[in-house]
Amino acid sequence: MISILHISKIYTMGSLETIALSDISFEVKNGEFVAIMGPSGSGKSTLMHILGALDKPSHGEYMLDGERMTELDENQLAEIRNKKIGFVFQAFNLLPRMSALSNVMLPMMYAGISRRDRLERAEIYLSLVGLNDRMFYSPNQLSGGQQQRVAIARALVMSPRIILADEPTGNIATTQAEEIMNIFRKLNDKGHTIIMITHEPDIARHAQRIIHIKDGKIQQDEKQEKQYVYKN
Repeated sequence: MISILHISKIYTMGSLETIALSDISFEVKNGEFVAIMGPSGSGKSTLMHILGALDKPSHGEYMLDGERMTELDENQLAEIRNKKIGFVFQAFNLLPRMSALSNVMLPMMYAGISRRDRLERAEIYLSLVGLNDRMFYSPNQLSGGQQQRVAIARALVMSPRIILADEPTGNIATTQAEEIMNIFRKLNDKGHTIIMITHEPDIARHAQRIIHIKDGKIQQDEKQEKQYVYKN
């Protein structure tokens, strides 16, 4: 599904070059749950931006569903982001003056989906993440864990095959983090491919596979013999 071939990313400011990623290669199969770990400045966020078609590598090839992402223009990349990729961020990125329901409806509005269908699908996905009784609450009326659930519902409404999660438990309490990881595990069981950045070993252990990055290079790519057991 995803193939990263000898990817490098170099940022240039005047005569100064900063190497964020250096000759990285790996594949992610359809339906995998992969965690990417590394210290601050390791290049993991740069890699996430490339995987999410938010940035392009300086060198190398990124293939998604057999398509060369490095050859697409911004409009084509935006279409792929909207149809194939759902994003979940550490900061939630919810609009504060809109209800949970309206926040979840936003991606569908940009896609030109009718209001009736937007409402129906947003309600379905908010119920899926356990917020059917909080649909009309604004973000400041929700806990951090509930806000992240809204963000997950928003990421799912366009039925993406891939979910990219950047430190999804970074701003929430431990008990809420476990609830969020349970949702990710269940989504993975339903066939979603999940790639998650985290610096927390306990969170990474929910994944089937952990890729360790340091100084822009892959240090280790290990499969988990045993994942955490989640609660139904």
